[in-house]
Amino acid sequence: MKSTRRTFLKSASTAGLGALFIPNFIERPPSTKLRFAMIGVGARGRASWSQVAVEDIVAMCDVDDRMTEHAYKTVPNAKKYKDFRVMFDEMANEIDAVMIATPDHTHFPAAMAAMQLGKHVLVEKPLVHNIWQCRTMKKAAQHYGIVSQMANQGHTTNGIRLVKEWYDAGVLGEVKEVIRWGGPTTFNPDGYFSKPEGFPFPEHEVPEGLDWDLWKGPAADRPFNNEYAPKSWRSFYDFGSGAMADWCCHTLDAPFWALDLGMPHTVDAVVPNPEVPDHSMIARESTITWQFGARGNKPPVTMKWLEGMGTPELKEEYGLKEMPDNGMIMIGSKKTLYHGGRPNNPRLLVPEEEWADFQKNKPAETIPRVAEEKPVQEWVAAIKNDTLPGSNFEYGSDLTEMGLVGVLAQRFGGTINYDAKNMKAIGRPELDAYIKEPVREGWSYGEDLW
Repeated sequence: MKSTRRTFLKSASTAGLGALFIPNFIERPPSTKLRFAMIGVGARGRASWSQVAVEDIVAMCDVDDRMTEHAYKTVPNAKKYKDFRVMFDEMANEIDAVMIATPDHTHFPAAMAAMQLGKHVLVEKPLVHNIWQCRTMKKAAQHYGIVSQMANQGHTTNGIRLVKEWYDAGVLGEVKEVIRWGGPTTFNPDGYFSKPEGFPFPEHEVPEGLDWDLWKGPAADRPFNNEYAPKSWRSFYDFGSGAMADWCCHTLDAPFWALDLGMPHTVDAVVPNPEVPDHSMIARESTITWQFGARGNKPPVTMKWLEGMGTPELKEEYGLKEMPDNGMIMIGSKKTLYHGGRPNNPRLLVPEEEWADFQKNKPAETIPRVAEEKPVQEWVAAIKNDTLPGSNFEYGSDLTEMGLVGVLAQRFGGTINYDAKNMKAIGRPELDAYIKEPVREGWSYGEDLW
C-alpha cells in the first residue's frame, strides 16, 4: 500500500514516535504559497494573520462586526464570512491552512471542521475548552494527517530551550517543586476580565453586528450580557477558563516540557472567596496544587499556582532583596531557576557574580532554534517542509489538559484524584459533564473518532 501523510501519522502515533518529523509525502516545494483562512480576526487573530502575506489570505470569518474593521480594510480581497461552516462549504477547495483565534469555547468545532477537510490548523491557546476535546484534537490531527500548532508564543523562544537544556545538563539537580505566582485577577470594565452587575447576570440588548447565536457556538443557550463579548469572556467558565488556563500555556510551559510532567494524579484547589454561587465565574484569588508521579528516574513533582495568594519564600542563596511580583521558579536540589510570566528570559537565582560566570560557561545548545515568538512562522515552515512544529497538538493538547484539570479544581474546589487514562475525576461523577461538555444541536464534532 502506498504511504501517505495520514497513514504515516497513524503508524507513528501507534509506535509512540511522537511528532517530530514527517517524510516528504506531499509534493509541495518550500516556495509554494499557501492559501490561508482566518477564523476570529480581531485581537489575537490579528497577531496571527499579520504574520502571513496579505495576498495569501483568501478568507476571513468573524461573528462580530465590531472586531473586523482593521482586518477587513487590511485584507480587502479575502472573502468575508460570519459562519465558518458556510465558509468551508463554499471555499474548501480554495483553502490550505486555517488559523483560529476565537473565544476558547469555539476553538474545537472550528478546528475540527477544518481538519475534517484536510486543512492544516493553528489554534490560539489554550487549545480547547475541555479535556475530551484535548484528546479528540490529538486523534483528529493524526487521523486527518495535518500539520497542527497551538499558538503559545513562548514555546518558540530561545528562553524555553535554555530552561530544558540547563535542566537536562544537570544544572538544577533534581526538581521536586515548581511554583508560579502573581497578583489576583482584577475585574475592570472593558478589560480582559470583568464582572456583570448583579446575579443572576442581567440580560442586555445584543449589539448591532454581533451574531449572538453563532458567538455562543456549542455553549448552552442564554441571554446576552455586555460583559460576555467581545473581550471579557475569559471571566466566565462556559466560554473561557480564567487567567490560569490562559496563562499556564505560557508560564508552566517550560517546567511541563523540561520535566516531562505528563498528567497529574491529584489536583487540589483553595478558593477563599468565590464570586458567584453557581461556579459559573472565575474567582479573584486561588491556590492550585498539582501532584505528578515519578517519570523514569525523575522524582515526583509538586507544582503550585498562586493567584493573589502570596509569593514563594525568599531564600538567601537567591541573591535577591525581594521576590519579583510574579513569575515561575523550578526549585532544584542544586539550583533554582526563575522566569517571568513567559519563559523568554530565564535565569538562575544565584548572586550576580555567580550568574555572570554561569553565562560565560553555559551548557551547550542542543535544541534547534526557531524565530522568537513566531508560532505562525514555525507552523508555516513545518507545512512547507513536512515537519511538525514544537507545540503541535500531540504536545499542546497535553499542556492544555494539565491546565484544564486545574481549572476543574479551581472552579468546583476541593481535591480531584485524576484518572488520566479514563479521563475521570475519581469519586466526583458530577464533573463528568465538564470533562466532556454537552453541546447544542449542530455543533457536535469528533464523536466518530472514538
